[in-house]
Amino acid sequence: MSKSPIKSPLSEADKEITGNALQATLVDLVDLSLIAKQAHWNVVGSNFRSAHLQLDELVATARQYVDEVAERANAIGISPNGKAKTVVESSGVPEYPENWQSVESTVAAIVDILSALIERLRARIDETDKSDLVTQDLLIEITRALEEAHWMWQAQQA
Repeated sequence: MSKSPIKSPLSEADKEITGNALQATLVDLVDLSLIAKQAHWNVVGSNFRSAHLQLDELVATARQYVDEVAERANAIGISPNGKAKTVVESSGVPEYPENWQSVESTVAAIVDILSALIERLRARIDETDKSDLVTQDLLIEITRALEEAHWMWQAQQA
């Protein structure tokens, strides 16, 4: 079924802008959840347990917002696509290294990943300023949560 069974509250132009922002956010958050879980499985060294648990918190945050973003896309008549192939082809989140990583290298990688994702989210907040304030509000909420996580990860580097 290619035609949306959901009537959008947005004009076609606003639906396209907003749908693109939501889709990009969806794949970035799916990728973040997978990266954080990969890091969770492979972090080693001093303060392992703390980093291990903090990574699970990041996974939970990403997964919560994945669902909210996908449901917002549906609400405006956009079919969300979080398939693995789509995530691989379109995520803008930096890659996480292979194999075991020290707590220090894990923290540094997560700080960089969150920084890049927050930058992308802030651009989408600007993009949706005129197209859909409801979606913009969701993007602001996600950015707030990830900026808090970013601060906590950075604090470990201080």
